[in-house]
Amino acid sequence: MSEIIQHGVEAPGLIARTKAIVTAPAAEWSRIAGEADSVQGVFTRYVMPLAAIGPICGFVGGQLFGVGILGFRYHPTLLGGLSTAITQYVLALVSIFLVAWVANFLADKFGGQQNFARAFRLCAYSMTAGWLAGVFNVLLSLSLLVLLASLYGIYLFYLGATPMMSVPKDKAASYTAITIVGVIVIGLVIATVTAPIAAVFAPAATPGATADNGTFEMNMPGGGHMKVNSDGNTQSVEVPGYGNIKVENNGDKQTIRVPGMGTVQVTKDGNVVKVDGTNVKAEVTEAATAK
Repeated sequence: MSEIIQHGVEAPGLIARTKAIVTAPAAEWSRIAGEADSVQGVFTRYVMPLAAIGPICGFVGGQLFGVGILGFRYHPTLLGGLSTAITQYVLALVSIFLVAWVANFLADKFGGQQNFARAFRLCAYSMTAGWLAGVFNVLLSLSLLVLLASLYGIYLFYLGATPMMSVPKDKAASYTAITIVGVIVIGLVIATVTAPIAAVFAPAATPGATADNGTFEMNMPGGGHMKVNSDGNTQSVEVPGYGNIKVENNGDKQTIRVPGMGTVQVTKDGNVVKVDGTNVKAEVTEAATAK
């Protein structure tokens, strides 16, 4: 079992890191292994913006083109679409901590070393391809590309297992496979609470979580305390190390307030969806209503 060594190398920017980990993963993992970035730093600078791609694109696609299932097509309401997108985003943020916990817990079982900060980076950077492919959620017909990107993420995890967690190369494949099994189990558990969160942002009983009168609280390993509140018209997500994300519902008008990014207002009038925020104004009209 080799010793984990961190040299405190400064991590590159978001764009540089995403490009390098996808196109040259072996070399990039060696660089990441020498960094000493904190869980909070990776979470706020890397995980939060990338994890938002899929939910945002899924929301836009649902409003513009509708959602097709087994030959049937429907357009989610504005409030329903936003609720689903926010739920998916919150679950993605929570899931990364749970997946990292599994990876860290299993490391020494395969000859590696436990280190939650490194396990968190291993999982976060491995998910890069899947998060980037979330842009294809705009069209349901392109969802297969998201799946393929997620499979590539498994390969990224395999490549990073040795430099990040000191798992011997001959055990990296087994370590990756067992971790994926653990992630699948977690995914099944999370799926059981998705609907309640979407409804009132207060999930069913979850380890480390409490819910009371529209408030959901969860202690995330190594990442602080997350709280989600809802009073019917306003939902807010308090993310450790980042701030308070707030969504206010007012009929066909939704106001989203994000720390450091200002306020974004989303409105829907028939087939027209308008997004009006700081330095952003876009209007897209559907060519024809799906029959």
